[in-house]
Amino acid sequence: MKRAGDLVDIFTVDFEDWYQGIEIERGDWGQFESRIRVGTCRLLDLLQESSTRATFFILGAAAEGAPDLVREIAHRGHEIATHGYGHEFVYDLDPEGFRADLQRSLEVLAGIVSDPVRGYRAPYFSITRDSLWAFEVLLECGIRYDASVFPVHNHRYGISDAPRFVHEVRPGLLEVPPSTWRVAGRNLPVAGGAYFRLFPYTLTRMGLKRSHAEGEPAVFYLHPWELDPDHPRLPLPRRVALTHYHNLAATHSRLRKLLAEFNFAPASEVLSGRLSK
Repeated sequence: MKRAGDLVDIFTVDFEDWYQGIEIERGDWGQFESRIRVGTCRLLDLLQESSTRATFFILGAAAEGAPDLVREIAHRGHEIATHGYGHEFVYDLDPEGFRADLQRSLEVLAGIVSDPVRGYRAPYFSITRDSLWAFEVLLECGIRYDASVFPVHNHRYGISDAPRFVHEVRPGLLEVPPSTWRVAGRNLPVAGGAYFRLFPYTLTRMGLKRSHAEGEPAVFYLHPWELDPDHPRLPLPRRVALTHYHNLAATHSRLRKLLAEFNFAPASEVLSGRLSK
C-alpha cells in the first residue's frame, strides 16, 4: 500500500505499436495490424485508477497513426516526451541521421500537443559507448533530460559501469537511467519491460525499494503492447520471442499491484528542481 512520505518514483512508457520494437524493417510495418489503442487504453485506465501520471516517450511514427490517442494521453495529465521517429538503433546512425530522426519526431509532436518536449529515450536504450555523441545532438535540439543509458550489459544495449541514478551527463542535460539493483558486483535490471514479466514480482518490488534505501527515486518503464497479450505472434528468433511474448498475461495484474504500492509521477515533475537549474 502506498504510504505518505515515500519517495516519488518515475513511471515511463515507450509508446510504440507491438511490431515497431522487434527489429522489423520500417518499410514492412504496413503489413501488420495496429493494436496500439488496445494496450494504451488499458494502461491509461490503470493509471487513472491509481491516480498516477507518467511520462510517455512517443514514437513519432506511432503518433502519426494515432494523433488523437497522443492528445488523450496529454489531456489526462501525462507528460509527452519523444522516443525518436523511426525506432532505429542510435548507434547505427551518424549524428546527422540521428538529428534528422529526432527533429522529425519533435515536429510530429509539435503538431499534436502544445507543451514543449523536454525528454528523450532512444529506441532499444541504444545510446551506448559507440553513440555518446548523441548527447550533444540532444542538447542542440532542446532536450533537457535523456533516459537512454541502461547501466547493464545486454546484447543490444547498455553501459554496465554507467552511473545508476539520475546525474548530469553533459552540462544542461540530465541522464535518467532505468532502475537497477547492485548485486554481487553487477547491476541487475529491475526497471520494467521484459524484466517485469521474466522476474518474480517480488524482485521488482525489492529492486525499487533498494533505490529508496539509497535515497534515489526508482525509474520504471513499460510498453502498451505488454498489456495486450492477444496481439499477433510472429516466428521470431528465440531470444527476441522470449523477451517479447513471455508472461504477457500477467502484466495487467502485476502492474495494478505495483501502482497500488508505489507513488509515481512524470519524469519532469520528479526532476523539476534539477531541470530548473
